[in-house]
Amino acid sequence: MPYKRKKSNRIEWVAEVMRQGKRYYKVFGSKKEALAWEAEIRSKTVEELSTPTASWTLLDWANKYLEFAGSHFVKEVLDEKRRCFRLFFKSVDPMLPVHKLDRATVLKYLMEQNKARSGYSANKDRKNLRAAWEWGIMYHAFPQTNPCDVAKFPEERQPRYVPPESDFWKVYEEAQGQDKLMLMGYVHLAARRSELYRLRWDDVNFAERTARLYTRKRKNGNWEYNDLPMTGKLYNALLLHKQNAHDEYVFVDPETNRPFTVRRQFMPGLCKRAGVKPFGLHAIRHLAASILADCNVPVVTIKEILRHKSLQTTEKYIKPLGNARLAVENLSNRSPDQKSRPVAIGH
Repeated sequence: MPYKRKKSNRIEWVAEVMRQGKRYYKVFGSKKEALAWEAEIRSKTVEELSTPTASWTLLDWANKYLEFAGSHFVKEVLDEKRRCFRLFFKSVDPMLPVHKLDRATVLKYLMEQNKARSGYSANKDRKNLRAAWEWGIMYHAFPQTNPCDVAKFPEERQPRYVPPESDFWKVYEEAQGQDKLMLMGYVHLAARRSELYRLRWDDVNFAERTARLYTRKRKNGNWEYNDLPMTGKLYNALLLHKQNAHDEYVFVDPETNRPFTVRRQFMPGLCKRAGVKPFGLHAIRHLAASILADCNVPVVTIKEILRHKSLQTTEKYIKPLGNARLAVENLSNRSPDQKSRPVAIGH
């Protein structure tokens, strides 16, 4: 029978069952939940109880997986996984035993997210839940059939806004000090947002004129790095910046004297002052890829600079920077009985 105990300012109910000399116990917020768990444990065979996760709830699963994720993924990815479980437990009982989770339950939750948020958001939650269950299979003998492996939802994703190159330089001129240098780094290195946040002076090789960028955007969660060549302008700007540097990090938040982790008002504020349509730091990475393509750099080389694993991913980053309106005017000047002179582009 469950018994209650007082812990801090709350009452807990401790459920416990003895099976073949081994004690199984778990703490609940109510006697009803504790009784149900005891009945569940008594109904299991000895073989089922020998599985380490036999008494795990969904909350146990989430906590253990997030603990693992915290040591294998960057903060942005970990925060995304936490949000996923928070939303999941608003729809699904966190005290449900792991082995009772089925595809119908997961599908119902994801359908709610598809309706309330979007197909893209539902698919992102699906991805995170699937990964969490696969982790359970690999490390904790979860059932091999993944209940989170349900059909994807149609996505209607809006294309990322990539600013005209002229707008970027207007924003660049509004920036001051290390902020201006940071923007130069984003466009000259085609860097991801967090890569410059954690850039250390040890990663900058002035002798070789390279900057080492680290990423964890890989399935195994391992840190990987690439040494990228610095442009002459970036080299000179970093060299000048280092003369006044007193920290191991290249870019330091003056309010905390620590490296940046998030800068929510940074780009919106600069865009507003420059009088241009707002865009984010990741859009600069797309812009850098587009500038390289506009300069006839092969896509394979752009892929290496952006450090993508797939050429298809790189192709999605490239947006045309030329004057498309003038280009298509050449089509209207064609007719079956005459060949008109083409319209000059860029004049």
